[in-house]
Amino acid sequence: MLTSFPPRPIKSEYDFEKTQAVIDRLLDKGELTEEEEDYLNLLGMVIYEYESQQDLVADVYGVDLLKVLIAELNLKQKDLVPIFKTESIVSDVLKGKRKLTVEHIQKLADFFKVSPAVFFPVNFSDGDFLEVAYTNSRKS
Repeated sequence: MLTSFPPRPIKSEYDFEKTQAVIDRLLDKGELTEEEEDYLNLLGMVIYEYESQQDLVADVYGVDLLKVLIAELNLKQKDLVPIFKTESIVSDVLKGKRKLTVEHIQKLADFFKVSPAVFFPVNFSDGDFLEVAYTNSRKS
């Protein structure tokens, strides 16, 4: 195994695909020897290292993240009424006329089974988002 495909750092998408193909072949094999398991783990670490260096996901949060989740799950605005109380509030939030509240974020996190933190900006110096979210939650 080591001679036919020696593990080395991945430097391109082509290298990534070749490494993934070797992993897939090992996984398809079923039961692995101890050496094959070690080799598979090593290739997994190489892929993890490559993926961690990639900017695979843009910094998306708040309403933009909500729009992505809605699109990926083929949801309709009416599917979010239990969270926002009315379809018009869902519409206003998606159009940017209303901000997400802390309560909305908590309910969205439960609904999508994610951490509430994913709805907040990575850079918490974006005080406008947090302040508005906090302020709106007190009005609801």
